[in-house]
Amino acid sequence: MAVELILGGARSGKTSFAQHRADALGQEVVYVATARAGDPEMNERIRLHQQSRPAHWRLVEEPVHLARVIAAHAAPGRVLLVDCLTLWLTHLLTDPDDPQAMEREKKALLHLLPQIPGEILLVNNETGLGIIPMGSLTRRFVDENGWLNQSLARFCRRVTMIVAGLPLELKKD
Repeated sequence: MAVELILGGARSGKTSFAQHRADALGQEVVYVATARAGDPEMNERIRLHQQSRPAHWRLVEEPVHLARVIAAHAAPGRVLLVDCLTLWLTHLLTDPDDPQAMEREKKALLHLLPQIPGEILLVNNETGLGIIPMGSLTRRFVDENGWLNQSLARFCRRVTMIVAGLPLELKKD
């Protein structure tokens, strides 16, 4: 098992980097998309993402139960590309019907990842480089996302930060 974390700001090139990395591994790729189409602009973003990846990659769409999907699809000789944890965390934080969803799903993911087979590329935004947000929900998101990135980085074999389309290796085993 090899887990990699690919971080960057919005429009930094992190998804493109992750897609090239997945392709270069020369294995079957399962693309795990966490986005939900909720408005025309998001529909267009999803369409552009769909066009950017190879047609032969398998697609699994899951906005909430990420650990369950990873457990079901991880296998030796297979790459899972999860794009992205930012949207996944947003869905969990804003679920009015399940206030415990974030802690439960985050715990399940962090418990599962070190023990699964295959390669996993996790894409997430680095949101801690800007100013402190004014709203309480946005502040909580930035905090939760930062803590998630720290937890993942501890056991990931590789962590790469993408800035202006350029990869900066932060950790490489």
